[in-house]
Amino acid sequence: MDNRINILKGLHPGVFLQRELKKRKLKSGQFAESIGEHPQTMSAIIHGRRSMNTPLSLRIEKALELEEGFLMSLQIFYDIALEKQKTAINNRPDISKFSPTLFWDTSIDNINFAEHSKFVINRVFERGTESEIDEIIRFYGREKILSELDITQHSPFAINIRRL
Repeated sequence: MDNRINILKGLHPGVFLQRELKKRKLKSGQFAESIGEHPQTMSAIIHGRRSMNTPLSLRIEKALELEEGFLMSLQIFYDIALEKQKTAINNRPDISKFSPTLFWDTSIDNINFAEHSKFVINRVFERGTESEIDEIIRFYGREKILSELDITQHSPFAINIRRL
């Protein structure tokens, strides 16, 4: 499989397709018609409003001389990333234990606790109350917290580290 797949994992195939068409100086509507597809379908895929399907991916790959299965592989990895994102949103600490002022610069409902663990852990250990720290320890576990904390001699949360 194309080595680019590892770099592009999680990217919608439409983003790659748009870049590829631009690089080749092809208009998406004209390209769509040249492979027997509706321009609206191609536009929806390019803008991420529609998923890639196998018959279309094969026609695109043939026309652009891409490796067979490349676009569908991107679609599968994109679908996996979406599913992980949904799971991460549902897998979160008890946010009722956090003061609204702790995350004053963002909405706590929009925080992806899996993806932004380093930010969350450092923020809570730097500015959190005992109950907020306890909740973060319960949620992430001691090992994860110790690996993510930015520990220096002058850490503002050095006192809270002793709780681990």
